[in-house]
Amino acid sequence: MTKPAILLSHVMLAPLQGVLEGDYEVLRRWEQPEFSQVRAIVHAGEFKLAPEFLETMPQLGLIACVSVGYDGVPVDWCREHGVAVTHSVGLNADDVADVAVGLLIGAWRGTVEGDRRLREGRWTHADRMRPRHSLGGKKAGIVGLGHIGEAVARRLEALRMEVSWWSPNAKAAQWPRADSLLALAKESEALVVCCRADASNRHLISKDVIEALGPQGCLVNVARGSLVDEDALIAALKDGRLGMAALDVYETEPTPPERWADVPNTVLTPHMAGGTLESIPQMVGQTLENLRRFFAGEPLATPIKA
Repeated sequence: MTKPAILLSHVMLAPLQGVLEGDYEVLRRWEQPEFSQVRAIVHAGEFKLAPEFLETMPQLGLIACVSVGYDGVPVDWCREHGVAVTHSVGLNADDVADVAVGLLIGAWRGTVEGDRRLREGRWTHADRMRPRHSLGGKKAGIVGLGHIGEAVARRLEALRMEVSWWSPNAKAAQWPRADSLLALAKESEALVVCCRADASNRHLISKDVIEALGPQGCLVNVARGSLVDEDALIAALKDGRLGMAALDVYETEPTPPERWADVPNTVLTPHMAGGTLESIPQMVGQTLENLRRFFAGEPLATPIKA
């Protein structure tokens, strides 16, 4: 029996070939020109899959995202054409939350800048007479209270912060929900972006939200770069309308280093929050289970919610 054909959509997923090729004929988008036999795509959700490209695969029935996010997938097109979409749910939330808190501490307490200052020989006794504010008692706002948002909230409470949150959809939660995103930003000293990205919320963190957070505030983004108006963010940091930013994700990835060369009060990491030696095998395992169920005609384990 011929193995079913599946497609790896991005070179980042190349290490999965060995795991998949025992059960499937594995094609690589970046190497092969013709995909008419493909029945499923293994995908990293932030990368765009254009409908025009998907239309070249008449047998396509599943897009299995290894990632939690699926913002690069044209969900409406998939629904109209009977293509199921799955993703990894909740498996790396704690790891992402750990990095979010680390980024916040790095920016707020200046630990990353302190490391640079020491290594460059700029440590002086006067430094200890320029202390920064404690996180204790400060107000933290969380944008999106899903698995990651809740994990961040628990950690920030342990840091003695007052937590509130906002998302478009209300839900039962132990923390108060702000009336609006703008209200959340105005009442917060640290704003942590944890929500899912899609076409409807591009630049959700707008110039107005950034300015509402203000010259003493810190913006942390561990969700998707598209959620933040990056040009407005950089301008606000340069002229002091925003105090600090700590980012793991960017509008363009890899982000050009020169874009950040003269941007003050930033802590930047290279989209690393969700990937650990523990979480990645679990996410791959969930993807493999969705593939198995699809080809066996069974209900999918983690389909996206409508």
